[in-house]
Amino acid sequence: MARGEERTGPFVDPRRGDLEDDLSSTKQHSMFSLLGGLLAEISLVKLVGAWIILLVLPGLALGVAPIVASAWVTAVAEKIFTPASGVVPLLILALFLAVGLFGARALLRFAESSFWSLAAVVVQPVYGACRETLRHFTERFVPRTTSARQLALLRATTAAVSGVIICAAALSVMAAVWPMTDLFNGLREIGSLGQLARVALANSVILVAAYLAAGALLWAILDTTMAQPADLAGFAAPSPAARQWRVVHLSDIHIVGERFGFRIESGRAGPSGNERLKQLFERLKDIDAERRLDIILISGDVTDAGRSAEWAEFFAVLDAHPELAGRVLIIPGNHDLNIVDRANPARMDLPTSPNRRLRQVRMLSAMAAVQGSRVHVVDREKDSISTTLSEALEPHRQTLERFADRGRPRFSRVFSEIWNAAFPMVLPPDGEDGLGIILLNSNADTHFSFTNALGMISAEQVQAIDIMRKHYPRACWIVALHHHALEYPRASKALSERIGTALINGNWFIRRMKPLAGHAVLMHGHRHIDWIGECEDLTIVSAPSPVMEATDDLATYFYIHTLSIDSSGRLRLLEPEKIELSGQTAS
Repeated sequence: MARGEERTGPFVDPRRGDLEDDLSSTKQHSMFSLLGGLLAEISLVKLVGAWIILLVLPGLALGVAPIVASAWVTAVAEKIFTPASGVVPLLILALFLAVGLFGARALLRFAESSFWSLAAVVVQPVYGACRETLRHFTERFVPRTTSARQLALLRATTAAVSGVIICAAALSVMAAVWPMTDLFNGLREIGSLGQLARVALANSVILVAAYLAAGALLWAILDTTMAQPADLAGFAAPSPAARQWRVVHLSDIHIVGERFGFRIESGRAGPSGNERLKQLFERLKDIDAERRLDIILISGDVTDAGRSAEWAEFFAVLDAHPELAGRVLIIPGNHDLNIVDRANPARMDLPTSPNRRLRQVRMLSAMAAVQGSRVHVVDREKDSISTTLSEALEPHRQTLERFADRGRPRFSRVFSEIWNAAFPMVLPPDGEDGLGIILLNSNADTHFSFTNALGMISAEQVQAIDIMRKHYPRACWIVALHHHALEYPRASKALSERIGTALINGNWFIRRMKPLAGHAVLMHGHRHIDWIGECEDLTIVSAPSPVMEATDDLATYFYIHTLSIDSSGRLRLLEPEKIELSGQTAS
């Protein structure tokens, strides 16, 4: 450089990002704007393929089941009631019955799987969307002076109205489709494969619509009569005689894989890189040195897109703090599993793509490394706690490694079985009357970036919670999930916050948690904001994001919660400690 020549940087500073970093940001673009981009960029070929695999094929399987079952019953009846003599006809009949029973069992299992697939994709989201849409628009006209009791009554009323609306719509669909169905006449009335397909789809529509009509009314009644969420009335007073646990509740840390990378949702309205997270763990190190922390819970969205580089950054942070790493627990969030493309919300993967399964394998590997020797899985068949997560995954280690390296075998059912069997993970209580932790996967399967935020708790996971409750009848629990089970009793800025991010069977989940009332705290993230409330005598704690809602120069915060079990065995929440992380001025 010549003498006197002044060196200047680029006039577009790459460390501060540019327009491309805001492409998928909900902070920079409205949902309608993102939807417009989705429609412009969507792959019609993939969309048609996904509809066929996720809707049409399950619909055909569900619709064909009663036709085949009816044909088999008719054939068996004719064999039984047609006069036959001799041993050979009887042997043939016995063989026919045995083969038919085996085939019917397999057909019923496939039909059952197809039914619940359609229910998860169509039925439950329809009722939840209708209910939350009514609540959103009615609450906009509620005066600020409205009492909590009146607001709860309004929420209950909208649940009842939505149930009636959905039931009426489903009955109308049934009336329109009924002439095209053929549930019980077997195959004799069907003359071609095309007619069989039309009849099968009509049958499936009738069955799903009937379930929706009855289910909507039942859900509405249950949602109307259950308690509505409310702000926590007050915190428990500390008691020197009570056992206490200090729990750091983190969520939505959205680690990126680049030094100056921005998050998908926030873009340039949020921080770059992972310096805020490193600052957070330094604070935890100092706090722990003064007074020991028992658990560091990260309730999902550990990474921003589930990429290998992001997980590598996460482990780099833990490696820098080995004294804390042994107390960290993680669960998957929608960003860990469901982001198809960081830069394009319209991108979708077919269900046959290995990419989603690859993100699950990364998540399993991370959970095994972080907590695999401490948490256990649940054996639902034996109704008992089983081996540790690491021990459960060990027989499948080579299969998982081979898949991560080559993407094969792509269509094996083993991956789905391994993934489902891993949840919930349980950190057993330290004693019969101690505090245990149940770690859930609340993510709904999706192959479409734009709908990546929906959640659902499977019935199998709730069954496992019941097993733990019976196995440790005197214990108390932290139940960790990523998605919020219920909408908070406060107005939302946008409808998309209520129907695009929620746990679609959240009310059902809360009802199933009632046996743990007074003995459990639900901890979640996903919304990036803090709220502490209660519903059905269950305390619910939402964690703010310590990185997502502020640029680098602004402060963020998180909480340390103290849980206590009183003399009556009830779990109490003491007033939390708010820890602020100061902003960093850009150089």
